[in-house]
Order: sequence, then C-alpha cells, then structure tokens
Amino acid sequence: MSIDRPLINSNVPHSARIWNYWLGGKDCYEIDRQVGDQIAGANPAILDIALAQRAFLVRTVEYLVGEAGIRQFLDVGTGLPTADNTHEVAQRLAPETRIVYVDHDPVVLAHAEALLTSTPEGATDYIDADLSNPEAILQQAAKTLDFSQPVALILLGVTAHITDDTVYDIVGRLMGALPSGSHLVLCDDTEVLNPQQMREMIEQWNEASDNPRVNRSPEELARFFDGLELLEPGVVSVTRWRPAQSGSGEQAPAEVDDFGGVARKP
Repeated sequence: MSIDRPLINSNVPHSARIWNYWLGGKDCYEIDRQVGDQIAGANPAILDIALAQRAFLVRTVEYLVGEAGIRQFLDVGTGLPTADNTHEVAQRLAPETRIVYVDHDPVVLAHAEALLTSTPEGATDYIDADLSNPEAILQQAAKTLDFSQPVALILLGVTAHITDDTVYDIVGRLMGALPSGSHLVLCDDTEVLNPQQMREMIEQWNEASDNPRVNRSPEELARFFDGLELLEPGVVSVTRWRPAQSGSGEQAPAEVDDFGGVARKP
C-alpha cells in the first residue's frame, strides 16, 4: 500500500516517540528524550513497564500461534515499530499468518512501511484509524483478514487513551464482529504497586502529550473480558502472565503496574 507521509513537528513531544525511546528505539527527537527522562525520573518503573509490556506481547502471540492455532491478528494502537513486532513473532512460527496494524498517529503512520514487511505466505497491512471508531477498523481490516475465521484482537496500552466508560462498548463491538475461537489480548497501566508515582506519571504524560491517558484498576481491566473465557492465570501483572520458567524453584517475576490477560470468545 502507498502511505502519504504526514508532517511531524520535532519540537513537540509525542507519546509514540516517548514510548519508543523507553523501549530503546531511535525514532525519537531530543524533546521526546527530555520528556521521557522527566517522566521516568518521577516514576522509574515506567521503563520496566515498557519492557514488560513488549515481553507480554511476545509471549501471548507465541501462545496464540503455537497453541491456540491463531493465524490472524488485529493489532490496534500498535505504536512505532521496534523489535519483535506482532508480525515478526507470529510469522516466525507460522509464515502464513496475516496481521493488520491499526493506529491513527501521524508519527506511526510515517514509519508504517516497517510494519508492512511480510513472509510471502502471509500478509501485513496498516490502517490509519482510531480505536474510537471500531466500525471503520473492521471495514478496512476485512480487506486483509477473513472474519469467518478466528482473529486475535490485541489492545496493549491503548484502552487508557479513551478515558471514559465508552471504551467497554468499543471493545465489545470489535469482539462482537469476530467469530467463535477469536481471542482478546489486553493490558494497561494500573495504580496497584505505586499509586502516587503512577498518578504523577499520568499527570506529566497528559501535560506533555497530545493523547491523554487514564489508569484503571485490575477490576476495571477485567471488565473488558466479560462474556469471554478468561485464560489462566486471569488478569495479572503482565510479568506474571505465563512467564518463561527455567526451573521449578525459580521465583515469580517482579510485578509491574501494568495488568492484563488473554481470553477466548466461546
């Protein structure tokens, strides 16, 4: 597909570039690094959260492809491309996998070509759309994905950008369009471990960013999975969702203030 590159203001901090900076990426400017360091200074745990969320993506995609047999992914709010993007993880295990990325961010759009590489057997596509418009997402995704077959909907760190309860209806409309056997993968920030730091981080983020966020409790995050079959171990800190274990005596990973889970549509 052909992508028109938007103009990007390198003098204004941007949430996608800040997150990319925390993940060790290079698609950021000095203003993003400054704001990223400021937020991380107030809440050092955000660096662990960024890395833990990416590791959660890898483990869940590996599970869905390797054990659940999923061959289609709809990744909404994908952010800037970095290491181990959804299509890279999925197509390593099953080259025929098809992936559609969704984001409305002009910065992400400018880098979308990096998300459009694919194995010859599979496919990737990029949709310029917003989570708040699920019908547009579904309509465009249907050009690449077969909605008569199971699809994994991935929502990592994106539901927080819709700050009221309409977000539950939006996710419900997306899942409602997917067939039995589809899965929902979702996680977002909480205020369980370090409430004050997480609240201060949100305040700084919202002051610096053009895309405000809200923290939700694990119980509020669990509402997204209503009507679905929540897989073990349920809604937990993302580091505790089926971590790789090298030995029976190994301690559970340290928790981070980002909780999520995986559920199957019956």
